[in-house]
Amino acid sequence: MRKQRDQEEPAAVEATPASRVAAACRQIEHAESAPSLKQLAADAGLSPYHFHRVFKGITGMTPREYAAAYRAGRVRTELRSGKSVTEAVVSAGYSSGSRFYEKSTSHLGMTPTQFRKGGDSATIRFAIGQCSLGAILVAQSDKGICAILMGDDADDLARDLQQRFPKATVIGGDRKFEKLVAQVVGFVEAPRLGLGLPLDIRGTAFQQRVWKALQRIPAGKTASYAEIAKRIGSPPSTRAVAGACAANAIAVAIPCHRVVRTDGGLSGYRWGVERKRALLESEATE
Repeated sequence: MRKQRDQEEPAAVEATPASRVAAACRQIEHAESAPSLKQLAADAGLSPYHFHRVFKGITGMTPREYAAAYRAGRVRTELRSGKSVTEAVVSAGYSSGSRFYEKSTSHLGMTPTQFRKGGDSATIRFAIGQCSLGAILVAQSDKGICAILMGDDADDLARDLQQRFPKATVIGGDRKFEKLVAQVVGFVEAPRLGLGLPLDIRGTAFQQRVWKALQRIPAGKTASYAEIAKRIGSPPSTRAVAGACAANAIAVAIPCHRVVRTDGGLSGYRWGVERKRALLESEATE
């Protein structure tokens, strides 16, 4: 006796915008060369205009920006493994080294050779001040704010920064730079005012998707790790979202403190759960 078709085949599940974007991200990551917007849209079953709008709405980046961020992340990984610049660029899928070199500074914050040498020849200016949450270190590259670190010990913060750029020229900021630190401290005390300073955000494509999503959480609001995973079109990636939050080095400006457990409870925070609690309570009363 023949079985009914609906018993043989599961009912088709309608693709959601988030699932279409997640599939497009995987397509970009696995492709030897970046797929065109037209191809990505066709595979997603959407018009190029609609697909572009949906993709950026979920990831915070255009498909072209996502592809660039993903490949730059692969280059960083290859360079850290000890490969030469040429080997790293080819392994990351660039058709020619010149195409990567054209934008290497914006992708890495420095030239590939400098990155491979741990930031050799790069200049990072920093200063340490005090805020209601303790010591705060602000560091800036030629591109923008690359670190906002908080802690109890100023020396520990300085060592943390140096470890990030072991061969960079890390120098104390001048009086003008101290004014910038004062601006950051003011922002930490009153996040609703906004920072209004360029950020030098460095991370993998996935981390950047998470950090973009965090920046869209308004002051005074929170979201769970699972919610962020859904917003970036990757529901199973809750743990990876938590990892991206932990890797964030730009406190408050990339507000990982606004991410909580599903039950609303506070989980770990790079700069201490008590600081996380204080930030959330401050934002709730502004």
